[in-house]
Amino acid sequence: MNALVDVSFFPRHAKPLSSYRKFWATRFGTAPFLPMSRAEMEKLGWDSCDIIIVTGDAYVDHPSFGMAVIGRMLENQGFRVGIIAQPDWQSAEAFKALGKPNLFWGVTAGNMDSMINRYTADRKIRTDDAYTPGDVAGKRPDRAAIVYSQRCREAFKDVPVVLGGIEGSLRRIAHYDYWSDKVRRSIVVDAKCDLLLYGNAERAIVEIAHRLSRREPIEQITDVRGTAFVRRTDDATRLGWFEMDSTEVDAPGSVEPHLNPYQTTSEQAAEQGSSCAKQDATMAQVATEKEAASARITRAAGQNDLKKVLAADVAPISFVRNPALPTRVGKQQLPPRDRTVIRLPSFDAVKSDAVLYAHANRVLHLETNPGNARALVQAHGEGSTARDVWLNPPPIPLTTAEMDQVFDLPYARAPHPSYADENGSHDHATKIPAWEMIRFSINIMRGCFGGCTFCSITEHEGRIIQSRSEDSIIKEIEDIRDKVKGFTGTISDLGGPTANMYRLGCKSPEIEAACRKPSCVYPGICQNLGTDHHP
Repeated sequence: MNALVDVSFFPRHAKPLSSYRKFWATRFGTAPFLPMSRAEMEKLGWDSCDIIIVTGDAYVDHPSFGMAVIGRMLENQGFRVGIIAQPDWQSAEAFKALGKPNLFWGVTAGNMDSMINRYTADRKIRTDDAYTPGDVAGKRPDRAAIVYSQRCREAFKDVPVVLGGIEGSLRRIAHYDYWSDKVRRSIVVDAKCDLLLYGNAERAIVEIAHRLSRREPIEQITDVRGTAFVRRTDDATRLGWFEMDSTEVDAPGSVEPHLNPYQTTSEQAAEQGSSCAKQDATMAQVATEKEAASARITRAAGQNDLKKVLAADVAPISFVRNPALPTRVGKQQLPPRDRTVIRLPSFDAVKSDAVLYAHANRVLHLETNPGNARALVQAHGEGSTARDVWLNPPPIPLTTAEMDQVFDLPYARAPHPSYADENGSHDHATKIPAWEMIRFSINIMRGCFGGCTFCSITEHEGRIIQSRSEDSIIKEIEDIRDKVKGFTGTISDLGGPTANMYRLGCKSPEIEAACRKPSCVYPGICQNLGTDHHP
């Protein structure tokens, strides 16, 4: 179980996180907490920050909080990272608190989508916020990713803005917005960010930080996996790419209305002005035929007769080609997948056509396997305002060693001291509920191969399971024992998005890299899925 080799078969042709040469500022060492004020920066001997992370959550230095993971990972690469948590968004002044970042802004709405965080399903404003000291609501704006990005641009307009987090990740193409009940543009367009990092972004953020530190213009950083950006339709960087229409991947079809789960088939038919009489008669006929077949089997005298009867009653399955897909005659050489981009229906097309909207989202889900996913592009606007939102393929999953590296970073495992009360504690009026919930919890893995339609884990983290080693998990338990106040010896859970999938994955690297299924367990458990939890 503690072998140095990776527990997943997935072939990872990616630069290891530990292979980068550290930035010169590594000489300043490790900060007890990433600074949130100029006074803290001066105490560390810093005159400026290389990167400033703006977040909608209170800063808790713990691996369950995105800003802490990204901040500590960048610090581990040698960069000076500051945090601006839950700033006053009414003006740009609060965004100048740490000065001008040398490299870029890192923006996130927080661990939750800001609209879900602030509103109930009835669109009523919530009275609490688990990611704020004292459980106080109203500390972040609506659509925080967009607002924060715009304020960062207003504060220092020549500093690149890199957007990340769950809010940006799930809104990377034209999407239906429940709160306004309409299809909105890609968040890359609305936020006017230079780059969007979707999914788990350790690989992408480290690569981008080092390239920006070498003075490479952010407009030229267009080849990093797990990123999205806006480009002109006539941009020269399009040269060398083979464009294909999304209808060559998936054929748009009719959108069926959602069925009422509380109605019987007859009631649903009556509501649509039809009858189930014919269907009921057919079902009765099928039942009669099954009874007759059962009687014949019972009367069969010998084993040979039984085989003959069974063979006569079993009808083979016949596969029929989908006539909606284009027909290819003879051998056709397809362009290389790593230089192919799929053009989705434009924003103007999907906002008024439910069929094309469903088609675009299906193609997005089909292109989520890092082993075979292709780049996607979607047009926004027309004429002089025409822009393309370009999505590179998803990031390569982390190896077990890299997962261990991420979780072994020197987290303080506590909220920032600025949130503490006069006694230095984080209880009562200063309690952060989200921190209390994961205080004694261990995250052991990432990803999910369930592919459930109601869940965003697969779309955000991918379906390749990324697991930590036992040694890393035990080390974190020891850190909790030694660092976290109030620890009584009980770990609340060994968890993760889908903890029961720990160390599970496809049995074959070739099949896993080529698979196009959105789920490994629906409609049935895949025969290539390893489900053994033994050591």
